[in-house]
Amino acid sequence: FGSRGCIKPDATGFEQFCCDCDSCMSMLTHPDIESCLFSTQEIQHRIQELGAQITDENPSGSTPLLVVGVLTGCFVFMGDLVRQIALPTEIDFVQCSSYGASTISSGEIVMKKDLSTDPAGRDIIVVEDIIDTGLTLQTLCENLMSRGAKSVKVCALLDKSCRRKAMRVGDFCKYIGFDCPDEFVVGYGIDYAEKYRNLPWVGSLKRSIYEKVS
Repeated sequence: FGSRGCIKPDATGFEQFCCDCDSCMSMLTHPDIESCLFSTQEIQHRIQELGAQITDENPSGSTPLLVVGVLTGCFVFMGDLVRQIALPTEIDFVQCSSYGASTISSGEIVMKKDLSTDPAGRDIIVVEDIIDTGLTLQTLCENLMSRGAKSVKVCALLDKSCRRKAMRVGDFCKYIGFDCPDEFVVGYGIDYAEKYRNLPWVGSLKRSIYEKVS
């Protein structure tokens, strides 16, 4: 990954790369990455905006907002996001999959981990790393509503809207970080074959990498 980079806290307390010195510029390169699509600085700025929007648009009543992370790719994004939500919150996770070892979403949903919390009567924010076809996410959101959730809204870092197949998922997608090009992206929690999650930015994976096993 090159050198560690020059870490400087911003006004909100986030530690991020200053992005203007040689050390930080070296962090924007990786031998398997075609290009950096969204830098650390861009991501953190957008998360601040999303946190403020969620705070403004959701109730601050006696029942905490239930923030549900979709494992595993959400974990970096969610950790930063919840610190920007100025409301009482509870945290839970689900894990569902339609990929396996493939690069193409199959549309077949497998629930690996369900909520520990009863969703009935709760206002829920579902946190996703990236929306692709939307099939998995649509099924999850409709499942939560069928179990009595008061409201379900999705907050996703990336939206690959050009690949949408699920027609109803848009009803739930209220908070989107960035529209994502139709490229195979990794970094900031997003993986390919469990690699690249620890990149501090989002980049486009070289075709030669994922075509090796496709």
